[in-house]
Amino acid sequence: QVQLVESGGGLVQAGGSLRLSCVASGSTFNSYTMGWFRQAPGKERELVAAHSWNDPHTYYADSVKGRFTISRDNATNTLFLQMNSLKPEATGVYYCNKNRWGSVYSMGTIGFANWGQGTQVTVSS
Repeated sequence: QVQLVESGGGLVQAGGSLRLSCVASGSTFNSYTMGWFRQAPGKERELVAAHSWNDPHTYYADSVKGRFTISRDNATNTLFLQMNSLKPEATGVYYCNKNRWGSVYSMGTIGFANWGQGTQVTVSS
């Protein structure tokens, strides 16, 4: 079973940047469509961005288009999320998850059973 470990969160002022990382265990990372999810305080977890197992297909929520960039390094089993021009509404816990051979558009509809510990992002105004 693929294990996921998120890191890179922190406290940043509005307008700043952060780069999140998600390292996956196992040898089949390149067969997984990967996604970044955000759970804001008091809200449900939502899909922020996704990257297909077969480049170059990506998905971004409207709220982050043009400011966030999702990428992956299959050689190191790592998923990234570069977050620029951060806004206070980006505050929340960020998680990654995976779906083998899936489409980026399905990532927001899957009821994932397992989640990692996430990484906290706090954007101050």
